[in-house]
Amino acid sequence: MLPGTWTAICPTVVPKEEDSTVDDRQEIRRRLETELRRTVTRLRELGGPVPVDHTIAGLEGDSAFDVFDQADVIETRESHFATRERLIARLEQLRQALERLAAGTYGICTECEQPISPARLRAIPEATTCVPCQERLERERTQRPADEIVIT
Repeated sequence: MLPGTWTAICPTVVPKEEDSTVDDRQEIRRRLETELRRTVTRLRELGGPVPVDHTIAGLEGDSAFDVFDQADVIETRESHFATRERLIARLEQLRQALERLAAGTYGICTECEQPISPARLRAIPEATTCVPCQERLERERTQRPADEIVIT
């Protein structure tokens, strides 16, 4: 995201329709939609399946093929898949942010129901938690025994 992108559009939290102007809500919606389009574009640029020349099958006929080439191909493929997964998750988060904006709950922490700071919303427009709640959640996640950690 470009520096200052959210500065102009998120000077205050928009917790309720009556607390904000229609212009504020429209501007935030427009910015969320822009981020959504950018994320879709990045996802499309990644494309679907990994091209054959980036797979082990693409190297097997090469006499120079060795275990290091194979490791490089696997690393590239896994990085590609991880990036796709992050972009897909971001799309869902942005979609949910637009739903919260429409419902009048955008900018309200889902944990403590207090306003999320404007600075946090500028940095992470799809944020659902305030900084203190996010820090608490991250501490709890890192303090769980390994057998209790849920991977989503």
